[in-house]
Amino acid sequence: MLFIDPSTLQWILVGFEVTIGLLLCIGSKSQPFPQPSRRFGLFILVVASMIGVGQMAPNPVSVTGHLVLLTGIGSFGLLAGIYHLIRTRREVLIAPFSGFLFCVGVGGLMIQTWNDLNQFEQWAGFFSLVVLGGGQTWLVFRGLLIGRLPLAWSQAGMVALQRGQINGVNGAIACFEKGWDADEEHLNPMAYLALHRIHLFVEDENTANE
Repeated sequence: MLFIDPSTLQWILVGFEVTIGLLLCIGSKSQPFPQPSRRFGLFILVVASMIGVGQMAPNPVSVTGHLVLLTGIGSFGLLAGIYHLIRTRREVLIAPFSGFLFCVGVGGLMIQTWNDLNQFEQWAGFFSLVVLGGGQTWLVFRGLLIGRLPLAWSQAGMVALQRGQINGVNGAIACFEKGWDADEEHLNPMAYLALHRIHLFVEDENTANE
């Protein structure tokens, strides 16, 4: 059950993967620990480029194989992303973007087999898509819209201090300034004290006394 040419659909999926990979790489710059999302984004870009090159081969990857690959990558990304989102609280991008990959993969596989399903299986597939959509909406709101990482920014500030990076976009001062949060006020004194000590260390007493 395909509404467009398989070759065109393949290139649309490749473009979708490239978009997700680029967004992860660009968005990683705004994370306290950019390595996980940047590496996952680069991995997706490599996979997309390999599939794109494979499309020019005599026997390219089938649409079904491409969708299965999307589902697998999305599943792995969801597991890793939710772990970072809830447990380590160091990263909020991988989970929602992996959710998009997983939803497109699973949704595409369901559409391909839709005509071969009986009525009960079609209703079960429909409700599964509804559940997937609800879960993806939660990931978008939790990760992209309201995702805050005050603890991770404070941890990133400590790492920057160990490396001797005081100023700059990824310096200790910038990280601790982002470690403030109205919902987790117990973290604010740590960030305030760290900023106070850093400004005293660099002999900026006016800023330290503010």
